[in-house]
Parts: sequence; C-alpha cells; structure tokens
Amino acid sequence: MRKTLDPAPVTFGIDIAKSRGARYRLGPELEICGYGCSDHYYESDTVLHSFQVLAKLLESPATQDIICDVGMPVLHRNVRYSCRVIFLNKKILLIRPKISLANAGNYRELRWFTPWNKARHVEEYFLPRIIQEVTGQETVPFGDAVLATKDTCLGAEICEELWAPNSPHIEMGLDGVEIFTNSSGSHHVLRKAHTRVDLVNSATAKNGGIYILANQKGCDGDRLYYDGCAMISVNGETVAQGSQFSLDDVEVLVATLDLEDVRSYRAEISSRNLAASKVNPYPRIKVDFALSCSDDVAVPTCVPVQWRHHSPEEEISLGPACWLWDYLRRSKQAGFLLPLSGGIDSSATACIVYSMCHQVCLAVKNGNADVLADVRKIVNDETYVPEDPREFCKRIFTTCYMASENSSQDTRNRAKLLAEQIGSYHINLNIDAAVKAVVGIFIMVTGRTPCFSVYGGSSRENLALQNVQARIRMVLAYLFAQLTLWARGMPGGLLVLGSTNADESLRGYLTKYDCSSADINPIGGISKTDLKNFIQYCIENFQLTALRSIMSAPPTPELEPLVDGHVAQTDEVDMGMTYAELSIYGKLRKIAKAGPYSMFCKLINMWKEICTPREVASKVKHFFRVYSMNRHKMTTLTPSYHAENYSPDDNRFDLRPFLYNTSWSWQFRCIDKELSKLEKKEGISLDEDVD
Repeated sequence: MRKTLDPAPVTFGIDIAKSRGARYRLGPELEICGYGCSDHYYESDTVLHSFQVLAKLLESPATQDIICDVGMPVLHRNVRYSCRVIFLNKKILLIRPKISLANAGNYRELRWFTPWNKARHVEEYFLPRIIQEVTGQETVPFGDAVLATKDTCLGAEICEELWAPNSPHIEMGLDGVEIFTNSSGSHHVLRKAHTRVDLVNSATAKNGGIYILANQKGCDGDRLYYDGCAMISVNGETVAQGSQFSLDDVEVLVATLDLEDVRSYRAEISSRNLAASKVNPYPRIKVDFALSCSDDVAVPTCVPVQWRHHSPEEEISLGPACWLWDYLRRSKQAGFLLPLSGGIDSSATACIVYSMCHQVCLAVKNGNADVLADVRKIVNDETYVPEDPREFCKRIFTTCYMASENSSQDTRNRAKLLAEQIGSYHINLNIDAAVKAVVGIFIMVTGRTPCFSVYGGSSRENLALQNVQARIRMVLAYLFAQLTLWARGMPGGLLVLGSTNADESLRGYLTKYDCSSADINPIGGISKTDLKNFIQYCIENFQLTALRSIMSAPPTPELEPLVDGHVAQTDEVDMGMTYAELSIYGKLRKIAKAGPYSMFCKLINMWKEICTPREVASKVKHFFRVYSMNRHKMTTLTPSYHAENYSPDDNRFDLRPFLYNTSWSWQFRCIDKELSKLEKKEGISLDEDVD
C-alpha cells in the first residue's frame, strides 16, 4: 500500500480482505502517515493527523469484526516511537512500539524515533481525547506483548526486527506464538528480494509458525521505491506471494492456513521444545475473538508455491518505471523530456519510460480505474484510453537530440531510430549557434580565443569548450521542457530526465550542471554493466532493434572535434579506466568499505591473472585521485532512483566529504610500502614510486 494520511485506501483494503474471509488485517510500517515523512516526524501535526485518521478507521464499519493492525508514530511520555496500533471493534488492543530501528544506508530511524528497550514490558498509554471519544477507553497497553485470541497467539515484528540477529520472532516462537506479523518499509534494491524471502522462510523453518509480511509499495516522495513483495509463509515454505512491481495502490494477499500444521511441525523438534521450556514468557493481551471458525473443517488451505524472482534486468525495467509513474502522476506534469544522445545511458532511460508506458497500458487493460483516471489527467483528455504503449509514449514522452559540430551522423541516426521504435515525440536541433554566442562573449571580454587541444589549445581550453556545450544542452532541455507543449498547442509542462549512471557519477565523469542536471534520474543508481545487460533485455523483450547499434558503439560524449567525420573521443580513454574496472572500484569502495590501501590489497588478488601489483597500484591511485577531485559534483547530483548499494548518492546514502586532499599521501605511501615488499619477495627492484 502507498502512503496515505487518508483512511480510504486502508478501509478499501480491509473491505477486500473481509470479502475473502480474512479475520486479521496487517498493513505496512507507518502506513497512516507514510514511511518517508523524514523530518516531518518532528512536527506534532504528523502525530495529530495520524490519530485523526486512526479515529476514522476505528469508526468505519469496514474495520468491524476483523483485527486491524496499522502503523503510525506515537508519542509516549514525550518520546516518539514507530508503532503498530492493533484494534478490534472500536477497541485498541495493543500499541506495540518498534524495538530495533533501521539506521544504515538510506535509513535514519534513530533520527526520528527511539527504540523500545524494555523487553516483555507493558505500560499504560493514555489515549488522546479524539480516540477516547470513539473507543471509550482511557488507557491501553503499550509495549512488548503478544495477543492471545481464543484459538491462537500472535506476535508482531516491525521491518528491521526481522533482519536483526536477535529477532523477536525467535523468543516469541519459543513462548508459543504461532503467527508472526511483520509490517515493513523495505525499499527496492537490485537482487535484494531473495534475501527478504529467505529471511521470512527461515524464520519459520527452524521454529515453525506462520509468518505474514506486508510491505509498502510505490514512491513515497523521495529517491526510494518500495517494492511490495507481501508474502505469507508457514513452516519454512511460501504459500502466498504478492507482486513486487505494480501500479496498484492497494494489493491484498490472503491465505487460509491450518494451525494444527504449526503445532505438529513444532512437536517433533526436540531442541526447540527444550529451549521453549526455559523461555521467559511474554505478557499476553487476551482477545475475545477467534481467527478460525467452528465449521471451517472443509475449507481448503493454501499449499506452498515457488517464489518467482525477477532477473536484475527485469527489475531495472519495472522498478524505475513504476517510480517514474508515481512521480509523474503526483507532480501533475504532462510528461517527460529526455535529451537523447544515441548512447547507452540515455537510451536505457528512454527504454525505462517505454516500459512505464507498457505498465500503464497493462494496468488499464486489467481494469485499474485509478491508473486510467491519472492517465486522463496527464494527457488532459477525459475520454482517452491508453491501449498501445507507443501511442501513449507519443503523448507523454518527448526526446531531443541536441547536435553540435562535434556530433556524428551515426549517433543522430541511432537516436532517431530508437525514438521511432518507442513512439516518442522526437526533436532534432543544433546547439552550435548558442555555443558560439556564449564563447563569443568570452572572446569579446578577454580578447582571447580558446581552442580545442587538436587545434593546439591547452587542456584547460579543451575542457572549457566541452563544458560549454554540455551546459547549453541543460539550459535548452529545460526551455523545451517548459515550452514544447505550449508550441504544440497542448497544456502543461514536462519533467526533465537525467541519464548519468552510477559509475560516471562516482568517477565524476560529467559536467557539473550539464544534462546530468535534471528533475529526476531513473538510472543514477545503476552501473554501466547492469545497464548494458538491461539494453540487451530490451532488445529481446521489446524488440527494439535500434538498440543493437547503440550496444556495439563505443561510449562517447561527442564534445571534441570529429576526425575525418568520425568520433575520436571515447569515455574510457577520457576516464583512464574501463567501465568494468570502475564498477569494481565502486563496489569495493562502498559495499566492501575499502579505502585506497584496502582496495589495493583486495585487487592484487582479484586481478592477479591480468595485472601486476605495480599496475594495480597505479590504477587504484588514479581512481582515488579523480574520485576525490570530482566528489563535489555529487552535492548537486539529480535525485536518482536508488537501485543498488554501490550508489554514490551524496544526499543520504553515501555520506562523504566533498573537499579532499587528493594526494592521499599517507594512504598511497602505505600502498608503496606494500608494493615494495611484494616486489622484493618476487625479486623485482623498486626503482621509482608508482604514479
């Protein structure tokens, strides 16, 4: 479920669950206000409005005769907690605060919340008047407790608690809890879903039980996409799987299970039973309600299913596409504009938009009235029905090839052909007049004429002339985004899409305030290697044959003069490293937490078949010099879809200085000393320092 501060989506989901016979309803973490409120959690309004929505839910006929478990912030004795509020028939049964807070990567829960550190302890919580008037209760239990219904026992976990080494479900299971619930706010990362599934299944494989996980879905107003994957597991096997990527605002997963299966499974695990005999008991909240019925013997139970995992290429196709759709409909803009260069990165971005159009058409075909209503608002046509992705793409997606005297006919043709195949409204324009006008101002003021290096200019002149072209493209992108639809007699404006990948951002191989500066970037957290695989996926699954020539062409910025009409400048020569190497540097730097010395030590073994230790040292030093020299560019990086744990995003995920001592003198000396030892051991003399 997506972020709300509106009871309607919650009650809608509860209605669906009840219609399918459910007796317990679980929603995602902090679902009432939305997980991504960030510093708005500091505001008393956020807590107030959450209680106002809770009052509406308590009063709603939809919430009667079903145990409802919702998430919201609660202030208890002037301390803010992330809580589950569990209620039945206008009575709050328990407020369960979160015990383990997520505080790594993109998560900053300790900034806003305090963990509940009183294990198996319950206190009285004094309800605000707005809730007292509905429930007739003055106080309710608040703390670490479980629910004892007439037929079973339920215990709650909240997101991070499943990932913790001392997860509550371990002790709860030993104390006789048979159903574990987990309300989650877990965002998408490539290749992460299987970890989540394995954790849930292993939670009940060793200890027996039923595990229910509900996760937020959609864009919650920032760089993250929450990817659903609701699931229900029993005794280590998945019996129900929700979708990972979809445009549905509400998805309900229901399963009918036999509690006797849990009891018989546990009965034969002697080690579990010995541990259970010594466990400290949890406080039990008695609930005069049953999850089962006396006449349900003939009701069929769910059987195990094989979890269907998406490939990384499918995840790139679907995750960023759903994120773009959420962003587009909520921003109330009329579509996207993309500077399409004919290279891999901008082409991958175009393919993600095309995938989004596929998802929209499929959702409408499947009867999603909310998506259809959003489409009609975006295209400003109350009768429009999107059926063909290419036709819908033409309405909401504008691509623009911005040629200069340094652009080749090959890239122009590639961009044009791809635009035709995906159906975008395509513009060809030339920026030479604008470049000459800007450079002309400099010449007029200084009396000096800068030249490219091929014409005898210095490296400073060469770089400045490249940057002028890149920055003018950014200015023109925003101009056309604002006025293209006006020129076509259509209402609205367009969101500008960036297309810088994670590797280029890490290396700093981009011009500050060029076309990497945009409104949002769907590929900014994805490496070049993954994007190439995604392009191949699009060739095979979307039949976009134009991508074949794009895949085979060497990546180039086309900012330096052509040689005999052909491109002479390439990315990898400019960078002084290959994209494959850069991807490895990025993973070691962020995921393996390696500084220069540690990276050198790891790479001399990883690359021992292809590089000498001296070559490794040179490569590592070069990377860290240019990385640190360009780190300041990350402070202005366009908000990007967070897709991988190697992301260099400076906003919240990858917190580093942006002013470095780029000589890394101590670290590089350590590398030189280690290199000296290695070469002496191999009988090689160290005649000079490594550059």
